[in-house]
Amino acid sequence: MDFRTELASFLQSRRARVQPEDLGVRPLSGRRRVPGLRREELAERAGVSVDYYVRLEQGRSPNVSEQVLDAIARTLRLDASERAHLGHLTRALRGNESEPSLDSVTPQPVRGGVRILLDAVGDVPAYVLGRRLDVLAANRPARALFVDFDALPTAQRNVAWLHFRHPVMRELHLDWEEAARDTVAALRMDLGRFPCDDRLCTLLAELSVSSAEFRRLWAEHQVRDHAHGVRRLRHPLAGELTLNHETLSLPTEPDQSLVTFAAEPDTASQEALRTLIGHPVTLA
Repeated sequence: MDFRTELASFLQSRRARVQPEDLGVRPLSGRRRVPGLRREELAERAGVSVDYYVRLEQGRSPNVSEQVLDAIARTLRLDASERAHLGHLTRALRGNESEPSLDSVTPQPVRGGVRILLDAVGDVPAYVLGRRLDVLAANRPARALFVDFDALPTAQRNVAWLHFRHPVMRELHLDWEEAARDTVAALRMDLGRFPCDDRLCTLLAELSVSSAEFRRLWAEHQVRDHAHGVRRLRHPLAGELTLNHETLSLPTEPDQSLVTFAAEPDTASQEALRTLIGHPVTLA
């Protein structure tokens, strides 16, 4: 992965969405060939020289200070996930030794207590996500709602792979585009966190070759964690469901999170989930 290109494209995409008038900056004169802030306008507002900012955007200033990154982030109105991603990219460029080493080959074990919790949450579909959005473990409701993860090859037990390569996921999500965009944004967040993950780079290459939709969404340079939201689904057995998804980080496993999908109490979605869980797991 060329992180100079990644950093440049990310900063350019964020400049494009901010207008000078949004910041109270007097636009520089002359024809504007591209939308958003010019490099000169951004540099002035962030309090750095134009040459310094250009070198940063080109990946030639990997030792940039956190204070300068904070100033640029404020000027570009980056949210917390985007600011974290900017830091990850600059550290990746300089090969910061403080970044944790990553063994992308060794599987991520799921603690026995977490597996017990998965089975104990009753009618709530839940799974454990690891690096690169790998599904490390899933309870029976999750396998009934989505796919039988256990029946898939290991390389396919991945949220991003399933969204763009498995036909069941496209048919399941009523708002497939929104779910796919969230998935791509979370995958890009992992790229910054784990720049030396060969399996992640292999996954990105496969999806880029096989899916024009993935390439289009990847080019948007959206960045955010899997956090929470609402998913509208249409299951062939349960019908339409509206579920709230929540992502809970596991404190002792920083690269793992528990994702749950719960229906509002006393709703048709809750009843549909209960009915679905009574059926054999067949989608794979």
